[in-house]
Amino acid sequence: DPWPCRCLGAHHHTSLPLADFNYGADEFDAEGNEEPKALPEGSETMPYIDESPTMSPQLSARGQESGDGVSPTPTDGLGTGGERDAGKGLEMRKLVLSGFLASEEIYINQLEALLLPMKPLKATATTSQPVLTLQQIETIFYKIQDIYEIHKEFYDSLCPKVQQWDSNMTMGHLFQKLASQLGVYKAFVDNYKIALETAEKCSQSNYQFQKISEELKVKGPKDSKESHTSVTMEALLYKPIDRVTRSTLVLHDLLKHTPADHPDYPLLQDALRISQNFLSSINEDIDPRRTAVTTPKGETRQLVKDGFLVELSEGSRKLRHVFLFTDVLLCAKLKKTAVGKHQQYDCKWYVPLADLVFPSPEESEHCPQVHVIPDHELEDMKMKISAIKSEVQKEKANKGQSRAIERLKKKMFENEFWLLLNSPAIPFRIHNRNGKSYLFLLSSDYERSEWREAIQKLQKKDLQAFVLSSVELQVLTGSCFKLRTVHNIPVTSNKDDDESPGLYGFLHVIVHSAKGFKQSANLYCTLEVDSFGYFVSKAKTRVFRDTTEPQWNEEFEIELEGSQSLRILCYEKCYDKTKLNKDNNEIVDKIMGKGQIQLDPQAVQTKNWHMDVIEMNGIKVEFSMKFTSRDMSLKRTPSKKQTGVFGVKISVVTKRERSKVPYIVRQCIEEVEKRGIEEVGIYRISGVATDIQALKAVFDANNKDILVMLSDMDINAIAGTLKLYFRELPEPLLTDRLYPAFMEGIALSDPAAKENCMMHLLRSLPDPNLITFLFLLEHLKRVAEKEPINKMSLHNLATVFGPTLLRPSEGESKGHLTLASDIWSHDVMAQVQVLLYYLQHPPISFTELKRNTLYFSTDV
Repeated sequence: DPWPCRCLGAHHHTSLPLADFNYGADEFDAEGNEEPKALPEGSETMPYIDESPTMSPQLSARGQESGDGVSPTPTDGLGTGGERDAGKGLEMRKLVLSGFLASEEIYINQLEALLLPMKPLKATATTSQPVLTLQQIETIFYKIQDIYEIHKEFYDSLCPKVQQWDSNMTMGHLFQKLASQLGVYKAFVDNYKIALETAEKCSQSNYQFQKISEELKVKGPKDSKESHTSVTMEALLYKPIDRVTRSTLVLHDLLKHTPADHPDYPLLQDALRISQNFLSSINEDIDPRRTAVTTPKGETRQLVKDGFLVELSEGSRKLRHVFLFTDVLLCAKLKKTAVGKHQQYDCKWYVPLADLVFPSPEESEHCPQVHVIPDHELEDMKMKISAIKSEVQKEKANKGQSRAIERLKKKMFENEFWLLLNSPAIPFRIHNRNGKSYLFLLSSDYERSEWREAIQKLQKKDLQAFVLSSVELQVLTGSCFKLRTVHNIPVTSNKDDDESPGLYGFLHVIVHSAKGFKQSANLYCTLEVDSFGYFVSKAKTRVFRDTTEPQWNEEFEIELEGSQSLRILCYEKCYDKTKLNKDNNEIVDKIMGKGQIQLDPQAVQTKNWHMDVIEMNGIKVEFSMKFTSRDMSLKRTPSKKQTGVFGVKISVVTKRERSKVPYIVRQCIEEVEKRGIEEVGIYRISGVATDIQALKAVFDANNKDILVMLSDMDINAIAGTLKLYFRELPEPLLTDRLYPAFMEGIALSDPAAKENCMMHLLRSLPDPNLITFLFLLEHLKRVAEKEPINKMSLHNLATVFGPTLLRPSEGESKGHLTLASDIWSHDVMAQVQVLLYYLQHPPISFTELKRNTLYFSTDV
């Protein structure tokens, strides 16, 4: 007998050697109420498949606890001592087999339960209202049908043999055939993680599928009392992974009880060899978890979540890869390695979850003050990146040298990396009960709450504090590289070229209402979209007070820069003064729910509004959206009627009003200076579209209630109305005629020549345009003086207003439209630079300008 003849289970309970043939006995019992042991909920890692024969004792012990062995009752007198007798050995063989057969039946029922919803799902996939797409169905149920057929055939051939038992009978060929079809399992295992992720995503976005996947009905064994149990899809998808190990164990035990001269012996040996090779090859692919990283309580430690976060350490920002395991949070950085060397992580610190607490805002006062990079620097960098992107596109289109492209890409990576490090400003603090505190900065509250929730979920379990020895720490850090699920730093230069570039343009979102709140509260929503690879907050509804069914009905226009997803977060507003924090970026309001949807370019780019509901732990938020691409949204359309002010030439309006600056511009600016100049993000945060439309109608009708309405209106709506007025002028405030000259002037490098040209261009503007422009300029400078409070720098304001005041009307800008994002980045940068030039210029007075006309040629 080449296998070490351990009588498995014998030392556990001598009287019952059969407990170890309970392959899968616990499966049936634990089914409905227990997720698989190896995979804690929410874990995304691949399980490690045990291939050692020693797995049996635990199996047997577990099988015993569950108290309902599926194997037949042991025949009396079959003590371990009698096993040397070959006849008894063959009797054992039958028992091993019938136990295995019973668990095989359960396994087939489980696969059947998994396949049951597949047909109806496929049937709806081609209808107008699919639950899942065919692609999603293929991914989630990948290879299940094949695995089912293999096992069904095996079971149908083995069952009669066991029922009409004959000790000389051979069935090794059946096991051999089963082993030879293990390739299907390899494919299943390779796809397992993505199948789980897809199922998870589909559940989040599709309520019908969520219902299906929460309870699948598994038939009970033929002769059992229970007709069926209900199991989650996640638990069932884990079964095939578990199964291979089980089959290998049975082969061990069968060989042990098969005499070496039995015809089955070589066949079983061959089947075992194939199965073991298969298992070890799979495990090599999965990861080096042979060092079985275990938690202090002896369970397998699993990776639950990982990702890149910016840590504020010794006053500077560092990019870290953070790993959350079942019982510990580990903060690591990627080591610099020589070319061709295997990459490794270096552990910076770890906190056992049992010792981890989140300090409240009050406690975190002594934390280092976060140095926030001014927005204009971030905007500058985004512009630079966009420009490099266009250059890369151009090089590619002109079949440029790969060296040049590589150089540009390297530069783009450096810039994006800088942006990634410097833009996050939302603090996420972690404190170790026994001492140290750590501070991460995130760019989105969504992300922060995801980390917090994941940690709190794990902390509900009974955790123990511990200290890792240096070897344990080394092993744990060593496993990070293979286990990680996030491989690349989230910058766009890491994306493949064929990946969707995302959407450029404007997303119009109406947040309608929400329901599902247990008690009434002060509620509001925020919207986040991804920009340059990470998420940023773009809009916020007003607070709807003291309600369980808020009706916001607010519309926002969000600018997209290569965005692919929209997130909605629902908060309860905190009015408790003691909780409001000194740290300006701390959001102390409580997140009630959060959800995310993909912005599918095909679906979004219709002319019509598209209504949708986002589900977040019991709360449903209704919203609609539509998308206008850059080139569409930038059209200036002259108004048909010449009575109003929107879409009407500025000279017509000022003449009609007998004013130097249109009434609408004066009124909006006055109101902003009165009560909006300290508003955070004034002119950047979009006002509610319905409010803006109402103001537009009142100004167009020259209604006498304008002033009353202005004083009641949300200040962001007033700022939005002013921007809309300039955007809808039939020709830009700085005129189509002068646009090319502005572009040339701003590109001059000699300061004197530039100054000469830029002033000359202002003088060439028609009076109403020039006076209005100077009026606006002075206002924007006053807004920027309050930058410490309103966070709006000259540069921010130039970014908002540049394109609005300069972008040519339709006829002018055609001709060289290549990529929407190309012309966008390049021209817009120049438009922003022009406005910025004037904003940074010492005060310019109309009379001075006009007086100096004599000195310059008037020829533009």
